[in-house]
Amino acid sequence: MFGSNAFLIEGESVGNGYLTPFMESIGKNFTNGVNFAIAGSKTLPRLDSFNLHIQFAQFHRFQSLSLELFNKGDGNLLGDKDLRNALYSIDIGQNDLDGIFGGLIYEKAILKIPDIISEIENVIKAIYEQGGNNFWVHNTGPLGCLPKSLATYKKNENDYDENGCLISLNEGFVNPLMGCCGYGGPPYNFESNNKCGQGNYTICEDRFKYISWDGIHYTEAANGFVASKILSTHYSTPPLKFNNFCNIAP
Repeated sequence: MFGSNAFLIEGESVGNGYLTPFMESIGKNFTNGVNFAIAGSKTLPRLDSFNLHIQFAQFHRFQSLSLELFNKGDGNLLGDKDLRNALYSIDIGQNDLDGIFGGLIYEKAILKIPDIISEIENVIKAIYEQGGNNFWVHNTGPLGCLPKSLATYKKNENDYDENGCLISLNEGFVNPLMGCCGYGGPPYNFESNNKCGQGNYTICEDRFKYISWDGIHYTEAANGFVASKILSTHYSTPPLKFNNFCNIAP
């Protein structure tokens, strides 16, 4: 799993459990996969903190060590067949888009999107060249419904769709528009000087009733809803079940 906020709920839902984090590798079992995702990561700049390029470098190192130790009899790691048959999942881009749309006018911001896509494409090609065959790339959520977008962007009444979301940033999404963790209360509970974890922020009592956690990222409840739709196979072509890619003990 590569990206920022990983959709780890799918693995839990099929009895596979959470993926083992690469950064907590001592004495761990990686036979059901490994998670390279880091909260807050982006695709660009390439060498910033744990952005996608760095995560791929970590994967390259893991792949090399895993093959070496697997061939020496370590049953907690992955062999060549495992790595070739694995499902490589990439969930990244939301933080990139939040940054460019927050700092540039719309016309200039959209010109940056091909660079984001290109970074994801390059990683997919690199993994494929190293033997990977199965890829699952998640789309980002509707930016125009994020509490941060609604609270900070300049707009007029003609900028909203029937759901109260910004038309320029997405095509509409029916759900509450208020962040669980933030400051300011309704309608968005977002203030740039009191972000979640900073200043005078508060946390909602029932986070399961919210889509947005902090004005940018989604809550576990929202991710769970999306995961349930993915697992239904109604949105996949062909409609493959997710557990086809999991090593689940009988």
